Amino acid sequence: MFFSAQLSAQVCFDELSATTLDTRFTTNSDGTVLDTQTGLMWARCSFGQIWDNELSRCTGGAQQIEWQQALSLANTTRFAGFDDWHIPNVKELTSIVERKCVDPAINSSVFDDTQAENYWTNTSGIELPDHAWAVAFYSGKNNLKSKTADLYLRLVRYYQ
Repeated sequence: MFFSAQLSAQVCFDELSATTLDTRFTTNSDGTVLDTQTGLMWARCSFGQIWDNELSRCTGGAQQIEWQQALSLANTTRFAGFDDWHIPNVKELTSIVERKCVDPAINSSVFDDTQAENYWTNTSGIELPDHAWAVAFYSGKNNLKSKTADLYLRLVRYYQ
């Protein structure tokens, strides 16, 4: 039987400790969130979506794109008054994985409507340079994906 990941409801396990508590994040009305633990500022929504502050949620459809396109988009995106966004490296992206939850494995009150699918990192494979690391937000695990695959994207910048 096949079920779409978008139809899945997040499952969190009470017996596990949360790894991304709400208190760690400062949410902003412009659709960004500051991770006070890492000093990273994240787009709250996946690329292709827009933060609706009145509704307090992401609207629109998240887009899947190839790795090279993701690099180009990150370099040219101006969002929330900033133009220094980038694709997170594998360590940055795994820093927002919520180990207590799956489908998606993220703090969904901070990162609304995250797809329970793979998201790009800017970290290329060492032995497979035509692949890049991705984080699978259905489980929180990382894996190598062909750079020609269509994956989701969440942008990040260094907070200053």
